[in-house]
Amino acid sequence: MLSTLDFSSRLLLALSLGAAIGIERQWHQRIAGLRTNTLVSLGAAIFITLAVKIGGDASGRVASYIVSGIGFLGAGVIMKDGMNVRGLNTAATLWCSAAIGALSGMGFYPEAAIATSFIVLAHLILRPIGLKLGKNSFHPKSETAQTEYLISIKCKERVENHIRVLLLQHLGNHEKLMLRALTSSDNGDPANAIITAELVAVGNQDELMEKMVSRLTIEAEVMRVSWELTGQQSEL
Repeated sequence: MLSTLDFSSRLLLALSLGAAIGIERQWHQRIAGLRTNTLVSLGAAIFITLAVKIGGDASGRVASYIVSGIGFLGAGVIMKDGMNVRGLNTAATLWCSAAIGALSGMGFYPEAAIATSFIVLAHLILRPIGLKLGKNSFHPKSETAQTEYLISIKCKERVENHIRVLLLQHLGNHEKLMLRALTSSDNGDPANAIITAELVAVGNQDELMEKMVSRLTIEAEVMRVSWELTGQQSEL
């Protein structure tokens, strides 16, 4: 019989490991961040520990239901934007978080910790590799191709308007750049602001992105500026 102490320790492990995955996702401003991944892992662990307490073959059945159930949750974060599909990595991460919760709920502590480290490493290591491979495409790039970029700026709330104006001024100086969306959020911290700009460029403008980000980085009370290539190229 599963004791209360064992039950609590398994849920605590699921919460901690789910949070570890969520912190990395939150840092990169993904749709499903800290709380979502933590709750998915914790929920999976609760269902699994319930099955363990029931006994018999309930664990296997509940695990299969978790796999299919998370599939529906993941489908909710996948969005089609023109020729591109967004949210696939987020959906896959939620699926992995559920697996971590299931391992924790079954009491496989070392396996859950090892799996979590692999998931976080996959994001940290494979993401820059994927971006580099995308930039070094073997297909010739057309000068009229459309390229989509995402710029993320973290700054103090009191300079938010100044940074937004500065960003718009930079964009206005380049006819090959078009602003698709500009949003701001405090991400739960009213003292800070996170400005996100979705850009569409004519041709490959990686060098221009580097110059723009470098200029914004030296602004006072700007804590972090990053950019990434988000969309595949297509003929305009």
